[in-house]
Amino acid sequence: MHILCMNTTLLRVNKELIIRSNSSAVDFALLKDGKLIELNKEVDDNKFSVGDIFFAKVRKSVGGLNAAFVNVGHEKDGFLHYHDLGPKLPTLLKFIKQVSTGKTKDYLLKNFRFEEDIEKNGMVADAISSNQQILVQVVKEPISTKGPRISSELSLAGRYMVLVPFSDRISISQKIEDREEKNRLKRLVQSIRPKGFGVIVRTVAKDKKVAELDADLQQLIQRWKNMCARLSKINKYPTKVLSEIDRSSSILRDIFDDSFTGIHVDDKELFGEIGEYIQTIAPKKAGIVKHYTESLPIFEKFGVERQIKTAFGKTVSMQKGAYLVIEHTEALHVIDVNSGNRSNKARNQEETAMEVNMISASEVARQLRLRDMGGIVVVDFIDLGSSENRRILFEHLKSEMSTDRTKHKILPPSKFGLIQITRQRVRPEMNIKTKEPNPNLNGEVEAPIVLLDKINADLNKIVNNAQHQNKKIELHIHPFIAAYLNQGFPSIRTQWLFKHKKRVKIIPRDAYQYLHYRFFDNTQKPIRVQ
Repeated sequence: MHILCMNTTLLRVNKELIIRSNSSAVDFALLKDGKLIELNKEVDDNKFSVGDIFFAKVRKSVGGLNAAFVNVGHEKDGFLHYHDLGPKLPTLLKFIKQVSTGKTKDYLLKNFRFEEDIEKNGMVADAISSNQQILVQVVKEPISTKGPRISSELSLAGRYMVLVPFSDRISISQKIEDREEKNRLKRLVQSIRPKGFGVIVRTVAKDKKVAELDADLQQLIQRWKNMCARLSKINKYPTKVLSEIDRSSSILRDIFDDSFTGIHVDDKELFGEIGEYIQTIAPKKAGIVKHYTESLPIFEKFGVERQIKTAFGKTVSMQKGAYLVIEHTEALHVIDVNSGNRSNKARNQEETAMEVNMISASEVARQLRLRDMGGIVVVDFIDLGSSENRRILFEHLKSEMSTDRTKHKILPPSKFGLIQITRQRVRPEMNIKTKEPNPNLNGEVEAPIVLLDKINADLNKIVNNAQHQNKKIELHIHPFIAAYLNQGFPSIRTQWLFKHKKRVKIIPRDAYQYLHYRFFDNTQKPIRVQ
């Protein structure tokens, strides 16, 4: 038993980030021991990312909502609630006026006199007025028919800390539980923090030296100065004055740690940018950044495409025959846990239910993070008779969700086996279509033989074309069809070799639809069939 415990402690979690780039977006897949646990997409035309700061004008206030609508350039005005104004609003407005009119060029707040805080439960009409200039920050991206949720309580996020202008407060991440470490970090930050700026110390700052913390702080101060310098040059509203760093850097900033074993990028330019960023934040890990140059698409190589297809459907299969059914409604998400049609090796029904529930809790935590599901989530676990088992399940789910960076709250299971989860929604949910169009109008999928005549005709044209006679040929095709072409002896692929005296390499492509195929030559250029 003692030896088993020793071996368990030696096991390391391997994390890999797989980055796929194309002309309009960059996809980021985070793998933990080869299993997909997070998927993000950076779209080039996303103008309202969480963290962006706009110099804007108030359009109108609505007393019934105790909120104001602010024109930030989106088709729907940004929503600014009174509680999101922040207590230091008068100080912010005074600072904006002085900087935008050129009365001050001292962007540090050491000598700036703060104004009295606004009331905790006041009215928005008493705090701001229509056409007033204001700095606001996106805290929730536009979702569905709603415009962005914004705040005038500004913050600038770095790797180890978050800088909060017009504050003197120092906060330490609650995930750092060691009291001595908390006190150490508080003393260090107090010694380097400029007056007039508050600091929130992030979890990754644990055990870091003062030089690393100070370097991160100085970068944030410089970003603040650059933003302030832009304010005096603005002649139109709204204007974005500070962009959140690009998604690749922000993702790495938030998730990167010593357990990462590889970062694989298929774009040369992006590979250089990420390499430089890792060199800056973790020089010893710079070697794990790799430029992927193989012909097989990167998401196919690392099994991401296959996992996307199986993880984003309405039904999600798990080990031992259990599965989840995930339903989305306007008000909430419902996840139903099913034991499946499997042999029961457990001694009784309670053990069976407990085993399925524990497996499901891990998958639920993964699915919430993978799909970035927000709002209210109700999970219908299999009923448990034992209160101790319900407690164990609850603690296991909390443990599985402890690595989720998004704010969330989990309520203990009810007597009916329901667990309610609230998870902050700041971006649109990741929604990927997993069903392919049925090629048969009658609702039945055609047999692969239907494709064979087309493929044979195209292959005949290619091998008889002098331009391709000395080139290798690859056929990229849906995995079902690939299996059909390779099965039996002689397989269809082998028959092609006998007939054409030319070997055709078949590449299964998870991303391809059922009837889609393409020929490529040895330089990975598509072969056009005339």
